[in-house]
Amino acid sequence: MPVPILRKFAHFPRKIYYRRCHTHDFLKNSKSTEVHLSRQALKLSFGSLAKFADGSCVAQLGDTSVMVAAVSKAKNSVVSFVPLLVEYRQKAAAAGRIPTNHLRREMGATEQEILTSRVIDRSVRPLFPKGFSYETQLSCNLLAVDGIYDPDIVSINAASAALALSDIPWNGPIGAVRVGLIDDDVIINPTRKELSKSSLNLVIAATEHNQVVMLEASADNILQQDFMKALKAGVKETQIIIRSINNLQKEFGKPKKTIENVLEPSVEILDSAKLLLEAKITEVLTNYSLHKVSRGIEMDLVKQEAVEQLKENYNATDPSLLYEAVNIVAKDIFRNLIMETGKRCDGRGLEDLRDISCAVNLLKPLHGSALFQRGQTQVLCTVAFDSLDSAFRADPVSVVTGAVKEKNFMLHYEFPPYATNEIGRFGTFGRRELGHGALAEKSLRPFLPSHFPFTIRLTSEVLESNGSSSMASVCGGSLALMDAGVAISAPVSGVAMGLISTPNPEKPYEIAEYRILTDILGLEDYLGDMDFKIAGSKKGISAIQLDVKVPGLPLRIIMETIKQGAEGKNKILNIMNETISKPRERKDNWPISEKLEIPAYKLSQFFGFGGSNIKKIRAETGVQLTSIENNVFSVFAPNSEAMAEAKEMIDKLLLEEAAPELVFGAIYTGKIVEIRDNGVMVTLYPNMKPALLHNSQLDQRKIQHPSALNLEVGQEIQVKYFGRDPASGQMRISRKALQTVPSSIVHNFVSDNTDVNK
Repeated sequence: MPVPILRKFAHFPRKIYYRRCHTHDFLKNSKSTEVHLSRQALKLSFGSLAKFADGSCVAQLGDTSVMVAAVSKAKNSVVSFVPLLVEYRQKAAAAGRIPTNHLRREMGATEQEILTSRVIDRSVRPLFPKGFSYETQLSCNLLAVDGIYDPDIVSINAASAALALSDIPWNGPIGAVRVGLIDDDVIINPTRKELSKSSLNLVIAATEHNQVVMLEASADNILQQDFMKALKAGVKETQIIIRSINNLQKEFGKPKKTIENVLEPSVEILDSAKLLLEAKITEVLTNYSLHKVSRGIEMDLVKQEAVEQLKENYNATDPSLLYEAVNIVAKDIFRNLIMETGKRCDGRGLEDLRDISCAVNLLKPLHGSALFQRGQTQVLCTVAFDSLDSAFRADPVSVVTGAVKEKNFMLHYEFPPYATNEIGRFGTFGRRELGHGALAEKSLRPFLPSHFPFTIRLTSEVLESNGSSSMASVCGGSLALMDAGVAISAPVSGVAMGLISTPNPEKPYEIAEYRILTDILGLEDYLGDMDFKIAGSKKGISAIQLDVKVPGLPLRIIMETIKQGAEGKNKILNIMNETISKPRERKDNWPISEKLEIPAYKLSQFFGFGGSNIKKIRAETGVQLTSIENNVFSVFAPNSEAMAEAKEMIDKLLLEEAAPELVFGAIYTGKIVEIRDNGVMVTLYPNMKPALLHNSQLDQRKIQHPSALNLEVGQEIQVKYFGRDPASGQMRISRKALQTVPSSIVHNFVSDNTDVNK
């Protein structure tokens, strides 16, 4: 029925206009499917939101919903990496909150957003086709979060569906699940409450044929067999998601774009580059006396010389193609040497570690310090203790979306430019620094004591880098914590594993031949197929992170890598134990933390005006006082000298002359020292801090001002004492009570000249 709209104007009294109102269902074109997993359903919807994007999908688990929009634009250039940008944003509105910053709106990306973006990126990147150079962006928009299921798993599956349904060339789909382990029972996609009880937090992304493309795990030092059990169960569950997205793609997916003008070197150019490079590159890679910088210089000289010769022979060819051809050939030579000889460019075998050296207690004034050197990777770790007030506290939105609410252990990873002989800016940290620091922190956290009286900040500064600086941070961090006297339950180490493989020509998703490398160099990471980081104690695993450059790895290779990696980290632990094998006793330079109870009636005297006394103590001694409850305070001092100085200042603040013991219910003669609008200030004995006798306690009659009773300064009056207020400590006295209830106990401290203590 049309809705009538009447004109307001008087000269159109009878004319009626109509506006047709339509109930427009913007979701009428939406299509959705439910993926029934072992414990809950994952809902995928598309077709109604963000229709200008090349592909978009909304994934929902429980009531947590994430929309991912994928857009890709052609870019005709030779690149050595996929130009992919993943942006995950958690909106406060999705959690029913308002941002707490001064603008009350979303600003820069938080640490949680950056880490989630990295997980999504690492999951989808390996499946873009070779030669793909289109600029591609995945925008992940958190629509709603229920506080039960974390959005990261939902985001990976939404990204997979959006790419699969789009026309962007991509060899997916993938499926992602989170796996927990509670009392030896594997839990698929545990709730946040279940996850708090779980000994494992494992995120798995896999593709068809049970091929794993990404792992991210933190664990309470679990056994290898328990991890493998959880991994197998999780990979099996991902296949259900993959089949559902495959069905959607076949029915509703757009035809994939053909990658036009793919700039790849011809076979002829590659053959020419191989003739020029093979002997010289092999000579450089088998010269085991070279190190990272000198090997890099030699490699660059050989490659540059080959490029110059190719330019003479192929002067009509784009120079970037010639550079690409040289890089491809050099990479193949590097990989073939390892596959054929079982030896690496520094002379090590496949399972050999680089030379390792350790040192602790390098910087005496610090609470703890350690230097860990593995080959040409060198990391300096330092430990600083501070008060519990210095603990990290996440913003409310991050807490709802899965971040830790509060933590008193932080590991900050720093990678200055000089670590790789480069020039750059200091004071900035990117996704790499945050990711490496988070991984090292997860590796060490399970071994820390549950109740530690201080906040611990572990700083890991990479001084030299030639591969696996994050795992070196784990080793150096373990040494520094033990040097600081932190009672970790076991020493911890970490190692990075690599892979060189050749695919099966008949089944590209299968690997025909492979070599697993222990303790990889930077070059082996860059030119290899896998970066698999494993950390833990001799007993078990505390963290795992897997990134691949091939379209997935079978479980048998992952199992073998974990076994070989465990042997490697145990060898590293043996070397570390020669330097320090258990935490030291408490050092002399440890800070001190004590509890202090202040009588309630002295709180105002203790604080001072506007907390001036507390500020003065902190400024002059460095001691920090924090209220715990009512009149109990936590006192944190950087050392014993500071604590003694602060205690002396506090004693002086609370010092007062001897006062008589007042009897509850007794009558005292007081002296008026001040008249205020709300009552009179009274003293009951000499040198007493005046107490307020409120208007309501002056007389049986209701009065608005003490002048109504002709009270004056210096006048003596009798009052009854009712103790002190338990909350504020203020003295409770009343004149009104004497007008109705007589008392046989009368005192006059004001007029008497007797000793007040009698």
